[in-house]
Amino acid sequence: MSNLFDATDAPEGEPLQIVAGDFVQWKVSNLVDDYPTDSYTLIYTARISGARDEFQITATGETSHYLITASSTSGYTPGNYDWQQEIVRNSDSARIVLKRGTWKVLPDLDNAGTDLRSHAALMVSKIESILVGKADSDVSSYSIKGRSLSKMSFQELIEARDYYRAEYQKEKSAEDAKNGRKGVSTIQVRF
Repeated sequence: MSNLFDATDAPEGEPLQIVAGDFVQWKVSNLVDDYPTDSYTLIYTARISGARDEFQITATGETSHYLITASSTSGYTPGNYDWQQEIVRNSDSARIVLKRGTWKVLPDLDNAGTDLRSHAALMVSKIESILVGKADSDVSSYSIKGRSLSKMSFQELIEARDYYRAEYQKEKSAEDAKNGRKGVSTIQVRF
């Protein structure tokens, strides 16, 4: 194994996943012939899917490659990010998007409060806990001094829970397919 803190050991090409809080670096060598490092700047822009959380990483131009270093990733929100590789001409700041892809930012297990469940799994759990307590506090809305609060009805909670259960099942099926596991199937037999 090589020392991943050493720039000379940086892997070629973008990572598939990043652990929030980790030092990450990689290099891109195939661009320097067409985009010399003294005339161009390489930038990665990444945005978490469906949200506004975004970050940029500007590469350092070496003689034979661009070196991309993210030394402080602790602020990255776990989730799937869409990224694009951009080359910027230094003389006039003209930009071209060269490549796109996705990263998965994983939560840091060193954080004591890290919950590894997906958003869908968390929502199923939270909605089910509300349903359990629903009988104890069965007031759907109330008003105090001109301020009012409305709660979701029992039926709305059931619909939301069913929605998030389906989302969670999709996530599990996709993960199983990615890992080569077959999902649960029903085989019907007639005698």
